[in-house]
Amino acid sequence: MSKFIIKKNMTTEQRMKAIKKASDAFNKKIGRTAKVRRTETPVMDRKYDGDNINAWSDAPQYADKYYGDRMRERNEYESNWD
Repeated sequence: MSKFIIKKNMTTEQRMKAIKKASDAFNKKIGRTAKVRRTETPVMDRKYDGDNINAWSDAPQYADKYYGDRMRERNEYESNWD
């Protein structure tokens, strides 16, 4: 249950005070979370954008180098099904 309660019979000023109090508490919490993230999170986790840095960027060349003849034979076999 929330500790910031707005009731029907409150005046506009009382409601605004309750809203301000709730927003101040929320902003304080967000500030603490951001501080923890800045200080305790490794640099790579903060900069992670979803790309796999270990993925091959030259997949066709890799496949040709390590699986050349076998890959070509498999592709030819699979293309004959059409």
